[in-house]
Amino acid sequence: MTTSRAHGRSRAARPNFRRSTERQTLVAAGRAGFAARGVVYVLIGALAIRIALGSGGGTADRQGALAQVAEQPFGKVMLWAIVVGFASMALWRGARAVLTRGPQRKASSRALDGGRAVFYAFVCWTTAVYAAGGGQGSSGNAKSQDWTASALKLSYGQVLVGAAGCLLIGIGAVLAVRAAMRSFLKQLDTGSMSPRTQQVVTALGVGGGVARGVVFAAAGIFILVAAIRFDPDKAKGVDATLRSFTQTPVGPWLLVAVAIGLILFGVFSFASARWRRL
Repeated sequence: MTTSRAHGRSRAARPNFRRSTERQTLVAAGRAGFAARGVVYVLIGALAIRIALGSGGGTADRQGALAQVAEQPFGKVMLWAIVVGFASMALWRGARAVLTRGPQRKASSRALDGGRAVFYAFVCWTTAVYAAGGGQGSSGNAKSQDWTASALKLSYGQVLVGAAGCLLIGIGAVLAVRAAMRSFLKQLDTGSMSPRTQQVVTALGVGGGVARGVVFAAAGIFILVAAIRFDPDKAKGVDATLRSFTQTPVGPWLLVAVAIGLILFGVFSFASARWRRL
């Protein structure tokens, strides 16, 4: 009888152990993903500052950031570590979309996580291609123009491109407003932070999130203009969008401000890797 009970407890413990292991794996994947995102945003911001100050320094987008990583000692290893990080983020987002249960997980939340999983899977793939030596393709700006030109050739292509621009503007606005309202604090384990740490993380999230939203919205505006004028050359990638900030009345200083904000968002991503509730 005792042996039978022991076997019963052992069988009951195995599913719990498996679920615990799966959860720990997904938590580790999410933290790795946020860390990879932080590296890329910090580098993009640093490149943008160099451009604003007239120091050149390549393109201020993901490809430029990867090029900076590749130039470092053990750059190839670091690139593949970033690939793993983005793959982990895609896995975590996908798991949240499919596996997470509870009344708070509405269909819209699942769809949003699913979309993010697809996005990070794409980013993972393009980063892997770059790490494998296939990074000498066209710039992000050229790709944006090529995609816009292809879309404009479709039936109702002008409408589709215009809708894409409006969607990107809306995403940017939502990102900026949510950051300004400090909505991200609900997703962080603020109880384990000291008051000073919480103040710093809050400042990082607000400043970084607003800057990120501004870049998204600006890119969306260029896509919308491309649709209205039926001119794919008006579309811009991240690098060209950032460079456009230097053409404002305040000159390069707006780009400096946005670039600092992107660096703040990168550091906030590192904080998310530490304190995000996963």
